[in-house]
Amino acid sequence: MIDTITNGYARLDRRLDPVRSALDPLRRPFIGPNTVGASWSFWAGFVALVVLAVAYPLFAGQYPAYQDAQFIAYAFLGVSLALVWGYGGILSFGQVAFFGAAGYAFGVITINFASPLGITVGVVASVAIGALLAALLGYFMFYGGVTEVYVTIITLVTSLVLHTFMAQTAGDEWTIGSAALGGFNGMPDIPAFELGAGPVAVAITNARYYWFVLALFVVTFLGLRWLVNSDFGRVAVAVREDEDRTRMFGYDVRRVKLLVFTLGGALAGLGGVLNTAWGSYVSPDVFSLSFAALPVVWVSVGGRKSLIGATVGTLAVAWGNRWLSINLPDFALIAIGTLLVVTILFFPDGVVPRVADGWPRIVAGVRSLPGRIRRLPSTVRRMPQLVRDKLGSTPLRADGDGEVTDR
Repeated sequence: MIDTITNGYARLDRRLDPVRSALDPLRRPFIGPNTVGASWSFWAGFVALVVLAVAYPLFAGQYPAYQDAQFIAYAFLGVSLALVWGYGGILSFGQVAFFGAAGYAFGVITINFASPLGITVGVVASVAIGALLAALLGYFMFYGGVTEVYVTIITLVTSLVLHTFMAQTAGDEWTIGSAALGGFNGMPDIPAFELGAGPVAVAITNARYYWFVLALFVVTFLGLRWLVNSDFGRVAVAVREDEDRTRMFGYDVRRVKLLVFTLGGALAGLGGVLNTAWGSYVSPDVFSLSFAALPVVWVSVGGRKSLIGATVGTLAVAWGNRWLSINLPDFALIAIGTLLVVTILFFPDGVVPRVADGWPRIVAGVRSLPGRIRRLPSTVRRMPQLVRDKLGSTPLRADGDGEVTDR
């Protein structure tokens, strides 16, 4: 039985060689030293997970899928911080500033131009606003010679300033066209998500919204894998590891940091747009201190130097945080803080990289299992002889009390 399974696996593996050879050019741009997962088993698992995610609304229902689409919007925020912090070496608490600014911009544009074309333009313009805000902030920080610690402080202060400002916009004078900013009450009544123009407009609601956000994230994830393994990605990692040495090789470190920071702002802005479209609502809470800290927790738990780690960490911790907030609201923040402390102490590089490091040993153990099972009967038959050999090789002597012991 074991031999049949082993031989069948070997034959299947040989038959898949032509398929792997044909698909290798498609796989090669997305693998490299700066990402976790290069084997065919990883990509098979990746495709299987994507297929399961696509099928999720079919067996869970449209409403749960739509609710869970918010976590995918958060995943854009998570990978934006992974790019900026994990690959660029810039610890930023300001990703929520770009996230929230793009969300507010999307609300203002779509309320004033409530049409499929207006919403489509609003998506593009809002992402551009998130990128522009990141570019302006990054330019003054990196070209102004601001050091790492103060970059972190400035990004956090930026988020808190936006939170304070948006919270006091409750009066009637705080309107942009037809859009009232609303202060702490936020901006409700954002039009339903509908893209296109004229006869080709498509309403993206319920399961359609989930599939749209999922497809957008998969494309973004693959694009980032390509980017971090490209020449630019290698330079960004070199800047993270040693700025002075990278500068000595002739690279403009300030420019590299600015580009990484701007791209991170665009990704966070896209997440903010999708989050606002998901709830048809945005409020100053997106700039709050508690929300600004969450992406750092997500990425730290999953692994800041891994895109898939940041994705898994964001989805898992965000889902767990929502579950705790509903079922154990008094312990939600305590649990998140405890999780961060435990991760820093025992998994400083994140959980996913630790699992990835041990995965080859697990795979080798599974592959050797048929051989071990096949050898098991002979080992069992030899057990009595092994016991006799062990006992026979150990001399028995009597101690002073007359008891027999082995020495």
